[in-house]
Parts: sequence; C-alpha cells; structure tokens
Amino acid sequence: MNQRISELRQLLEYHNHKYYVENAPEIDDFTFDSLMRELQDLEDAHPEYADPDSPTKRVGSDLTREFQSVEHIHPMLSLSNTYSREELGEFFDRVEREMGPVEYVAELKFDGTAISLIYQNGRLLRAVTRGDGVRGDDVTANVRTIGSVPLRLRGEGYPDFFEIRGEVLMPYASFEGLNAERAAADEQPFANPRNAAAGSLKQQNPAVTASRGLDCYLYFLVGDRLPHTTHKQSLDAVRSWGFKVSELTTVCHTRDEVFDYIDRVDELRRSLPFATDGVVIKVNDYARQQELGFTSKSPRWAVAYKFKAEQAETSLLSVDFQVGRTGAVTPVANLEPVQLAGTVVKRATLHNADQIAALDLRIGDMVYVEKGGEIIPKITGVNLEQRSADAQPLEFITHCPECGAELVRPESEARHFCPNSRQCPPQIVGRIVHFVSRKAMNIESLGDETIALLHSAELISDVADLYTLTAEQIARLPRLGDKSAANIISSIAESTKVPFERVLYALGIRYVGEATAKSLAKHFGNIDALMAATPEELAETEDVGERIAQSIVDYFADAENRQRIEQLRTAGVQMISARSSAKSNSLEGLSFVISGTFAGHSRDELKALIEAHGGRNLAAVSAKTNYLVAGDNMGPAKRAKAEKLGVQIINEEQLIDMLGEPANSQNSTSMDEDLQQNVKKIEKTAVQGSLF
Repeated sequence: MNQRISELRQLLEYHNHKYYVENAPEIDDFTFDSLMRELQDLEDAHPEYADPDSPTKRVGSDLTREFQSVEHIHPMLSLSNTYSREELGEFFDRVEREMGPVEYVAELKFDGTAISLIYQNGRLLRAVTRGDGVRGDDVTANVRTIGSVPLRLRGEGYPDFFEIRGEVLMPYASFEGLNAERAAADEQPFANPRNAAAGSLKQQNPAVTASRGLDCYLYFLVGDRLPHTTHKQSLDAVRSWGFKVSELTTVCHTRDEVFDYIDRVDELRRSLPFATDGVVIKVNDYARQQELGFTSKSPRWAVAYKFKAEQAETSLLSVDFQVGRTGAVTPVANLEPVQLAGTVVKRATLHNADQIAALDLRIGDMVYVEKGGEIIPKITGVNLEQRSADAQPLEFITHCPECGAELVRPESEARHFCPNSRQCPPQIVGRIVHFVSRKAMNIESLGDETIALLHSAELISDVADLYTLTAEQIARLPRLGDKSAANIISSIAESTKVPFERVLYALGIRYVGEATAKSLAKHFGNIDALMAATPEELAETEDVGERIAQSIVDYFADAENRQRIEQLRTAGVQMISARSSAKSNSLEGLSFVISGTFAGHSRDELKALIEAHGGRNLAAVSAKTNYLVAGDNMGPAKRAKAEKLGVQIINEEQLIDMLGEPANSQNSTSMDEDLQQNVKKIEKTAVQGSLF
C-alpha cells in the first residue's frame, strides 16, 4: 500500500508541475482529481504513511523564479470539485444540515488563471498570482496592461483598502489569433486558452502581455469592514466601481434553481466568447460563510461543479507529418469525420513523438477525441477493446517526408527537425511566407499560393530573391497577368520602408518573435551591431535569454545568412532603427538597470524616460552597467552584484535629477510601505468574506 501511495504522490507532483509551472498539462482535470481522491482515500485509511509534503496537503503552484514572490494577505484556497449532481447534492445536504435553508449564488467557473488585485484609495496597488496559495508572483506591471482591470475606480462606497479576486482569461478570438501567429512562426501552439492566459501573464515584457488580448472577470471581494453582508451585494457594488463582473451570476433560493442554472450554462457556454469549465456555487450570506468555515484546503461554503469535456469516439485513419519553416516536424492525425461540440472533426494534432508513444497509437485504432479548451481537437485515449490483434505500433518517421533528409532531435527539444534547411521545399516556402506576412514585411500581394508558384517556377529560392523579381517574369506564370505582376512588384518595393524591428522579425531567426525583435532593434540600433554581438551582450537585452542569444549567434555565424543580409541591404531594406525624437542626450552612452518598485513612476515609465534622454536599459546587472536604479523590494542579489562590480546605485529621485525631469509627487510613500501598513491593520481585524 505504501508503494501505491508513493507512486500517486510522485505522479501528482509531476502533473502539478506540468500544469502550474510549465502550463503544459498532460491529463485532464477529471483524471487529476480522480488520482487526488484515490491518494486522499489511501492516506485517510493509512495515517501511518502521513507526509506533510503530500500533494493532498498543498495547493499546486505557478511560482517562477522570474518574478518577485510576495505573501498573500489572506491565503488563496482552492475549491472542492464535483462532477455529478449526486456529489453536488451532498454539498447541499451538509450545508443545509448545519445552516437550514440558505441562499446560494451560482456563477460561471472561468477557465483562466486566478489573480488577486489590491486597491488603495481607489487605485490599483498590486496584482499577485495565486502561486501556492500562500505566496504568489507580483505581476502588477503585466496586469496593468489588461484593459478590463480598472487602474482607478469609479463611483463611491469602496473601502480605502481592499482585495478583490478573479480570473485572467484569454477570449477565444485572442486565442485563435495568437495560435495563428505561433503557427506562422512554426512555434508550438497553446493547447487551450487557460494555458495561453497563464503564459501571457508571466511574460517578462509587459508589452507582450498587452498584445495578447487578455480579459479579467472579478468574483470575490476581500477587505477590512466590507460595506455589505452578502456576496451578491458585494458583486453588484464592485460592478459599479468599474470591475468586470459576469452578468450571468444569479441568486438561487433552492437546489433545484441551482440545477436549472447549471443546465442553462451548459447550453449557453458554447456560445460564450471565452472558455468556462463549470459553475461555482457559494453560500450568499457572509455570516453563514464564516460559520461554515474552511478545511485546510478549501472553503466549506463553496463548491465547483465541473462539466466533463465533450468526447467522441472515431477511427484513426492515418497520420501525416508536416514540415514547418524551421524544419520542425508535426504529426497530424487523420480521423473518420465525427461530430464534436457543434463541429465536424477530421484532424487532430499529435504534437510530437512523445505524445504518440504515450498514447500507444496504432493505425485503425478507435480513439477518444476531445476539444482542448472547446477549440483544438486532441486525441486523449484509445479504446483498447476495439483494437485489432495484429495492429502495429505507430512509429515516428526517421526521414523528412519532403526531402528525405534524416531527422534530428536536439537534446533540449520535444520535436524532431529536418536539418536540410537549404533544399527542403516547405522550409524554403515557409520562410518566404513568414517574411512577407503582415506583421513582418507586409507584402500584401504575395499569398501562400503565389509564393509556392514562384518557387516551383524556380524564380525564388530565398527571401532576397523577391527584390530581383521583374513584372515580366511574374506575368508569365499561370493565373497571373500584367496587373497582378505590377501589384506584386509595387508591394515588394513598398516593403523597403518597413522599420528595422519588423525586418528583424521577418528574417525568421529561431525563437525571435515580434517582441524580442523589437527589443533587439531598440538595444542594438542596427544590423551590424547585432551581428557583432556576443552571447553575453545579447543576454543584456530585455526578453533575451541564453537560448535566444545562442540562436542569434548561430544565425549570423552562417555565411549564407550574412550574404542574405547584404542582399537585402543592397535592395534598400531597412537595417537601422529610425531615431525617435529624444528629449535630450543627457544620458548618452550610459546604461541602466531598473529594479524594485517606485513611488513616483512605474518601471516602464522610468525606462521610457531613460531612452528619451539617450540612455540604454539593460535587463541584468553586468560590468557594462553604469547605474542600478534601486526601488523598494529590490532583490538582494542584484544589489550584491552591483556592489561587487562597482556599479553606482541610485534611487528614483537621483535619476530624475539626472534627467532634469519634474518629480512626480502624487505619492509621498512607496506602494510597498502603504501595503505593509495596511497588512498590519488588517491582521488585527476580522475580515468578512476573506480567505477565498
């Protein structure tokens, strides 16, 4: 028995990490909860094997090392999950046995990532992720980019200091757009909007978060001396203060009304613009919530009823292997068409060789298909009872299906790659398609089919060849004439005006997306400085880590890539950043690192001021750093490194003096000093409706 308990603990810890840290879950919620219940039952039956570090004693964590970790004022506990009306009935029985008849509030269970927002004097003070329930990551700068999060409250009646909790989510439209961009860049798509939202909230560059189209719904108010006695009253109030609260939240007087609400939401959720995975039911009255109390992990006055993912069974007909512009090989399952969640599903991605092996797939298998996040079809299992006795395991291909080159799998990668980038047709065409795309060179008249046609006619084999095309060459091709040819040549000529950061993105350097290209262009200013940069110098750029830095070095070490750069330069493509209108050059030649929180400005505002006066912002302290601008709660490691390297440490006021800018005197004390004072005050006072 002890062996099974140990196995379950290891398995659950593994899946906890995949879900919360990597944002790449490998099993669905129902399977995870079933494993957790099995472990809980075994631990209850065998207390001699108790372990304080067991997954049943903790809440899964999404903490990273990249953000400042802060302690929650009140723990963010998880909810107990139910998957059947019988289990939900047991919740009602227990509550009503202790409390008698009660009112419930039924609301959507958003499929996003939990967030805690703290407000003081009507302004957003701090935003913290759920983390492990006790501590979370400070993501204030990123949350400030979400349009539905009020930075300053409206109306009146809100407490001087309070906490409100909710869910950051990615609407379907944003999710589909993001995955289309990732597919165009030959990057692994997000499995569902929840993972995409979590990943977007943890971006190091707030500008990337801002570009992701996130949304935020709020659903629970926490604070000192709340002005209301029920959960529904609080929700109505916070809506009037400017928070986004679901209009579908409803007061239910009986369990039958709750069940009716569940049925309505189950029908409606397919037409909602965002993902939901269930319904949350809470006791409405705060005083009764306090009486019911909490277990070690969850409130006893609330429960989540989770919808099971819609599933279909169909036959696996074959598997195609597609080659992207970077050479990544993606297996795609061809299925017997089957109706699923309102659409006909014919294909499903299999991601990589590891997933094929984990599913133990065979051609002809009857497979179970679900829609991840209600959007992307995925194979979740095999009906082994229907498997043919002579079915052979599906093996991942060893050679490129397009050019025949032997595939390679880098040690740190989950995918296989075709190394024949010079001659593999889909890689060549894919690079050109990426180069002309809207967010790159924006050559509108060149579509995918036209590019493939130009390549097959041997008119282009590289992006630089676009700039040597003539209208006469194009007009001779099938389905193209003089007018189309003239439009294409005109669009290609217009692309020479595209700014350097987009040119850099268009080159298709592996791991260099839009935001990273913009950071590199800003940091180095021109292509020659970038080509000459060492990995260490590249790593000083915001958004650039060791893997990206090495990829850039490898790209420019290739003679053909450098030749391509020169051909593009000769064609007139922009290889230098346009100079922005600077306020002064008072910081010319100086490099700064901004760390901590500040009273008068946000970190982004300080960085913008530094750049406006000719200075450079670095992501990390190094020997090339001239000044470390230290705010409150700066990590001790940065200060120690600056002192060791002899880097001058200054505060916000000293930086403003260097700029000659007027100080922002709106706040006389720092955000964190205010927060500390209020935390101490709250700890002395009982808080209505706290802890969730």
